[in-house]
This record gives sequence, structure tokens and C-alpha cells, in this order.
Amino acid sequence: MTAQDSSPLSTQALELAAQALFLSSPNPRVGCVIATPGGQVLGQGFTQQAGGPHAEVVALRDAAARGCDVRGATAFVTLEPCSHHGRTGPCCDALVQAGIARVVASITDPNPLVAGQGFARLRAAGVEVEVGPGAQQSRELNIGFFSRMVRGLPWVRLKAAASLDGVTALANGASQWITSPQARADGRAWRARACAVLTGIGTVLQDDPRLDVREVATPRQPRLVVVDSRLQTTPQARLFDVPQREVLIYTAAPADTPAAAALQACGAAVVSLPGAQGKVDLPSLLRDLAARGVNELHLEAGQRLNGSFIREGLVDEVLLYLAPMLLGSGAQGIAHWGPLTALTQGLSLRLLGVEQVGPDLRLLARVAGRDDF
Repeated sequence: MTAQDSSPLSTQALELAAQALFLSSPNPRVGCVIATPGGQVLGQGFTQQAGGPHAEVVALRDAAARGCDVRGATAFVTLEPCSHHGRTGPCCDALVQAGIARVVASITDPNPLVAGQGFARLRAAGVEVEVGPGAQQSRELNIGFFSRMVRGLPWVRLKAAASLDGVTALANGASQWITSPQARADGRAWRARACAVLTGIGTVLQDDPRLDVREVATPRQPRLVVVDSRLQTTPQARLFDVPQREVLIYTAAPADTPAAAALQACGAAVVSLPGAQGKVDLPSLLRDLAARGVNELHLEAGQRLNGSFIREGLVDEVLLYLAPMLLGSGAQGIAHWGPLTALTQGLSLRLLGVEQVGPDLRLLARVAGRDDF
């Protein structure tokens, strides 16, 4: 089978990887298809929840369940098979032991524990290795994993909703709901794919949100992160009403006070990271989240915290929903971080896509040059 012939099966593996979108965190989203040299599919699968089998093992088990012999077959996989012992054994060894003759992988694993070692072990065992088909798609699907492994930071996606004239709330503070039910459901799907959702104490005090995933089928709730410099979150906040969800509260205050103890009694982890002017040190917060295995961070906050993330160069991508209405004077702008004195001081974005969601528009834009890692 030639590299050109392998393209449909590499595409099939990528489609399988997308099925791990809400599932595999903090592990990458990986799909695998095992096929004969003639293209007959013997087994397939995608990475399961952390601690569960990776895509290659799921595909091998699927082939066994079908009664298929995989010796001499090709494994099409969307990421380099791992070569290290974590919660599971090395996938490269599993493929070798099964008698796989050829591996077609989309891209090298950026994890320093792998980073080409999986390919090296496969080749040393006599397995033919081809790298490249679907590389861009696999990297995009795992942009947060690549960010954490290469930069030591999660991929930060700022989500906001506004009217066409840029109003995020009326002068009296009313903001629910600017966008349609369809747009809100779509936004919750973006929450579901993230490892963590981050908001600020201003949003907690004003809206008392749950910030959970609803109306979207998902096997897990992403962590909730609250930036609360003075520990104003109360144990009665609705954010604690979501069962089996980890809550992290970052503060500039000491973490050994009665206020911190009350939040810890609710199950929250309180982390003290004081920065300048009595605020939380946001770069340190991101590094701490990366150390906790957060790949994608979904930022849903108010103007001031959004502005702080932009001002400090911490936003990678903007997810913006625009409602087809004009609201006039109000709390205009999704972020408060000026004033600027020149247009060149603005944050340059590269538009990735525009789609209509219900009556609204969804724009996805990336900070220029941010994905050059």
C-alpha cells in the first residue's frame, strides 16, 4: 500500500481521534485504525479516559474481538505511539508484540518522555514507520496538549458574547441572554472539550453561575478555576453545586485563613499565588495549571479579568459569539485593557473560521504567531 493509498485510513483515524474530544484529557486525543495491506479494517479505536487504554490498545482489542489476526498489518495512528510507562504500558511495545508490520503516524509526540523514542523502538523491532499524513489536523485537535508539552502552559481560549455593536451588557448590568439558546449550547460544547473553565470573582459575585457543562453529552465535568484575589467566594456559591467536579481557587491572600478553610471544607483547593498590587500572579497560575495536567483552558470572565489576560499576553485564541442586534451604550467591549494610543498596539488576530449558530455568528480567531511552537 502506498502513502497515497493510506490517506483514507489516516482520515478515518483522525475521525476516531475526534471522538475522544471530551474524554481523554489530560492525555491527547488519538485515533487508530489497523488494516491489512489491502485496506481491510481489522480493528479501530480511540483513547479512553485517563488511566484507560490508549487508541492503539483499543484497536488491538477490537481486532481480537472480531477474531482478526493483525500480524503483518498496518496501524494508522494520529500520534506517535508512546514509549513510556505511565498509567498504561508503552503502546509501541503492544504493537510490536501483536506483530504489526507497519505504522503510519500523523505526527511526533511532543511529550519529552516520548519525542521520537516510540518511532525508534518500532524501527528497532523491524517495524516500518511513516510519519506525516494528517499532521496538521492531529496537532490542531491536540493544540492544548502540544502547548503544555512544548511551552509548559495550557492553551488559553477566551470566550465571549456580544451584540454586533460590541455590547456585552446593558448599562444596568443585564446580560442574560444576548445570544440564542443554540449559541449557548455551542459554547457549552467548547467548555466540555476544555480541561478547565476559568472565571473571576466578579462573575461569581454578580451572576452566581455554575459554569458547568449541560445539554451536552460528556463523561466528565472540566475543572472550575476561580481567580479570587481576596477570597470573597462564599461556601454558598452555586459553583459548588456541581458534583464530582474539582474546584481550584487562586488567591493573593494566605491559604491558611478561616475563609480558605471554609472553601476547602466545600472541596475546593485554595492556592495562594500573590502578584503585584494584591492580585493573583496570572502567569504563575497558568504554569500551575499546566503542572496539574490542564491542556486547554476555557476563559469565561468579565471585562477586567479578560483584559488582564490580554494585557499580560496570556490569551492564545478568542471564541466570540455575535448576536444580530444593536444595544447602544453599555458595557462595551469584551475586555478592559486600554487605553491604547496607536492602532499598532492592538492585539492582532488571525481569523480561523466564521459559522452561523442559530441566529448568531461564531468567530474563532487566533493570536498572530501564537501557535509557532
